[in-house]
Amino acid sequence: MFETLVSDASPRWIAGQIAGFIALALFIAGFANKDDRKLLLILVAANIAIVLQFALLESWVASAMTCIVILRIMLARKYHRNLHIMVGLLVLTLLTALITWRDWSDAPALVAGLVGTIGMFAFKGSIMRWWLFCAAFFWVLSNIVAGSIGGILAESLVMAINLVTIWRIALDKRRLVTRTDT
Repeated sequence: MFETLVSDASPRWIAGQIAGFIALALFIAGFANKDDRKLLLILVAANIAIVLQFALLESWVASAMTCIVILRIMLARKYHRNLHIMVGLLVLTLLTALITWRDWSDAPALVAGLVGTIGMFAFKGSIMRWWLFCAAFFWVLSNIVAGSIGGILAESLVMAINLVTIWRIALDKRRLVTRTDT
């Protein structure tokens, strides 16, 4: 089956799959990190690969949403909890989706963009990662629509790694409380 898939694949499709697998490696490195600053920097690099992946697979709304994700990540680092910038990005996300929209198969990318924006601007730590977990679920759906093997794996692993990192953050908080009680 795999041989048939690869032999029937165009160079553009193969390049899109490779970009998805590069993003996969970067997402793992980013979400495994408990440091929010490092997480956001690695996410920029991963999302550049995702923009390329979606463009190569001709999933234009998802590619455009991911460009906004990169902008959002950079702005969230400096302007965390800035309501005006968050609303501006939400409006930009909606307008971009409107311009690039083909049909309802583009909806998961739009929802992912909106949920991720709210999560990154309104929250931090484990709560932010719960919102990013939800956004990743919609990115999985978007990758299924686009046909990206690497993207599906990347976002599925993002979901799993977010759960593990949320657990690790909770453990650190428990250890800190235990140390202060003794």
